[in-house]
Amino acid sequence: DGGSGGGDGARLSWHAGGTGGTYFPLSNQFKSIVENNTNYKLQVQSTGASVENAGNLGSGNADFALLQNDVAYFAKNGTGIEAFQGNAIPNLMGVATLYPETIHVVAMANSDISSISDLSGKVVNTGDLGSGTQVDATQILEAVGVSEFTEQNTGFSQAADQLKNGDIDAAFVVGGWPVGAISDLATTNDITIVSIDGDAREQVKNAGSYFADDEIPAGTYDGVDEAVPTVAVQAMIGTQEEQSEDVVYAVTKAIFDNVDQLSIKQDFIGVDSAQDGMSIELHPGAQRYFDEAGGSGGSGNESAGNESTGTMSGNESGGMAGNETGNSSA
Repeated sequence: DGGSGGGDGARLSWHAGGTGGTYFPLSNQFKSIVENNTNYKLQVQSTGASVENAGNLGSGNADFALLQNDVAYFAKNGTGIEAFQGNAIPNLMGVATLYPETIHVVAMANSDISSISDLSGKVVNTGDLGSGTQVDATQILEAVGVSEFTEQNTGFSQAADQLKNGDIDAAFVVGGWPVGAISDLATTNDITIVSIDGDAREQVKNAGSYFADDEIPAGTYDGVDEAVPTVAVQAMIGTQEEQSEDVVYAVTKAIFDNVDQLSIKQDFIGVDSAQDGMSIELHPGAQRYFDEAGGSGGSGNESAGNESTGTMSGNESGGMAGNETGNSSA
């Protein structure tokens, strides 16, 4: 199982995401930090990301993994995603939230798509089948009333190729900007990123309180010269209840004591924001570190900018099991 709960020098398995996203390169930076500051060796694996990672944490095939805060909630509670319905992962536990995972709706610049409602009747890649991206895309399209579209399902890198070749009209990509696959596409092709703003944004946030306002800054991608308003969920590190408190403490401490060594998302990752939007119970090893470090460990609802959606306990009646996760604003 990659060394769950093992002693010093144990190998720990860390499940990331596809090589075209943010999880994989960031996980490799975590690997360097953990290996330089502990006796543990981290084996980083590329995977289909959040949904697959939640399952691998539950089964003990992964010791740690990156996943979206909404997917973590669905997994723990057996709701929201088909893979989890009647198949909850009760031993899933949180370590820390990291950064906003921005919803990118990408199309070619010469398309007639300028708003999310323009996706009606189009061919849309909603992400890998069963992925967190697909869940978010489906919820967003439903929230804004787009019910007629042709769905394609691949990872980000293949979606970029499909856009380039004219096989699809638009693709949903969820990840911290800049997402490698979109950057690569934008250097060779004129693209547009479709905004989620105004009424559409409010409809999306009403569909799931883990959606928070976000913006892709002007110039993040070649040729996209104006800021793009959109929404985001939150990236987080997960583990399982069976994982030793000492292991989780050591890994959490290594990462958060050495955030200055990251080159990806460094501005967003830190002790003070490490529980913003935390949607599941914190592992005792992580709790111990954040208690010592004086961060907001354990509260799960201290996020900036989106307090109106209430705290974890305050609003658990809504449909789609969606408005229970606290706030995932960055």
